[in-house]
Amino acid sequence: MSSPQKAFFHWDDPLLLDAQLTDEERMVRESARAYSQDRLAPRVLQAFRHEQTDPAIFREMGELGLHGPTIPETYGGSGLNYVCYGLVA
Repeated sequence: MSSPQKAFFHWDDPLLLDAQLTDEERMVRESARAYSQDRLAPRVLQAFRHEQTDPAIFREMGELGLHGPTIPETYGGSGLNYVCYGLVA
């Protein structure tokens, strides 16, 4: 009698959605995640403590294409799909 196999569970991706993302969507997610962890999080904490916001944050986010990602490129947006929009949000 063989022992039952254990089910493998991905705690960081319980619905296995990562496999459904395109390469572009993964790139957008990683860019937004890296910016949020490396540059945004420390400044948000500081802004909260000092009750002020650094306007450079919004400029940087715009340069990364995090503002209005679904706006077509012809209008100055990134032209990304709604999945990317959800990943950025």
